[in-house]
Amino acid sequence: MLIGLVGAPSSGKSTFFSAATLIDVPIANYPFTTIEPNKGVGFVRVQCVDKEFNVQCNPRTGYCKNGTRFVPVELIDVAGLVPGAHEGKGRGNAFLSDLSRADVLIHVVDASGSTNEKGEPLPPGSHDPSKDILFLEEEIDYWFLGILQKNWDRIVKKPFESKSALLEGIAQILSGVGATETIIGTVLAKTGLTEKKLGNWSEEDKKNFATTLREVSKPIVIAANKMDIPIAEQNLKKLKEKFPEKPIIPCSGFAELALKKAAKEGFIEYQAGSKEFTEKKELNKKQQTVLNTIRETVLKKFESTGIQDCLDKTVFELLGFIAVFPAGVHKLADAKGNILPDCILMPSNSTTLDFAFKLHTDMGKGFIKAIDVKTKQMVGKEHVLKNRDAIEIIFKK
Repeated sequence: MLIGLVGAPSSGKSTFFSAATLIDVPIANYPFTTIEPNKGVGFVRVQCVDKEFNVQCNPRTGYCKNGTRFVPVELIDVAGLVPGAHEGKGRGNAFLSDLSRADVLIHVVDASGSTNEKGEPLPPGSHDPSKDILFLEEEIDYWFLGILQKNWDRIVKKPFESKSALLEGIAQILSGVGATETIIGTVLAKTGLTEKKLGNWSEEDKKNFATTLREVSKPIVIAANKMDIPIAEQNLKKLKEKFPEKPIIPCSGFAELALKKAAKEGFIEYQAGSKEFTEKKELNKKQQTVLNTIRETVLKKFESTGIQDCLDKTVFELLGFIAVFPAGVHKLADAKGNILPDCILMPSNSTTLDFAFKLHTDMGKGFIKAIDVKTKQMVGKEHVLKNRDAIEIIFKK
């Protein structure tokens, strides 16, 4: 799974990325601070199952704190997109291509309105952030549409003997933006173009197809950033009223990054996604002022900095993934003694056979049965998994 961070220049993407991954990247209030895409690992939260087995887990990847398992996910932060990116403005084509592998997008928006669409600084409240939401969607739509139109003659002229051949043909042409046969089938059904001959598609049909392809293949969570700036709260209300159907989460990359750095240096106790922190060392006046400001303007108002909420909502609500723990009925540890070492993120409606193949191809091919470790019940390969299941796979070696 790859989560793409997108947005206009100076919207706070790089700060969001650093806050989520604790990787130092260039951060500055001018356009194109980020040129090459930054890649890193963030985490999503899952209630660990270790207490149900009366053990303390020892994750191989990620970590577990206070009963919360932090499971790694991959993030990519590309340079800010400007209007006309699909035409190559601001290196737009290169930046859009960087997002082609992303399964889902987090659109970081400057909710304070203190930067314009080009990333140029303005007094807070001077720019309408709703324009940023619309522009980014339009840029991706036109990007998809451009690829479709570029290859349209080739699509239309090729005879497709069946619906499956049609889906395969279109998917091959659009594979560069992450389109699969399943996605293409869903898009055709949603647009009502399933039965319409390709040669009869109008320009409006093509535009509708491109927009729906973006909605299906690149779902978006809106991260309303810079909530530490007072006017952002008023803009947040307007955004939610204008886009009631969109997931919009208030956040402050600045606040999360400051808290995590303070925790890393041992000044405070803080867990990602928490609504409070505890001071551990004596702070100087400047440090105390910053932390007090974060507490009053962000944590008390929004109950978290929102960065962790964005990641969690993206994976578990927008994509609908579940967390499954590989385990054994008689042994919870791996060969190295790590207890409940792994937590695997799986698409909703995944079966035990899907899970076996996810763990290892040999486990899937040699699948015999699975056991629900919590209930000790045997389940078959078609058994649909639930969030926080602990599963043992029995397979022929």
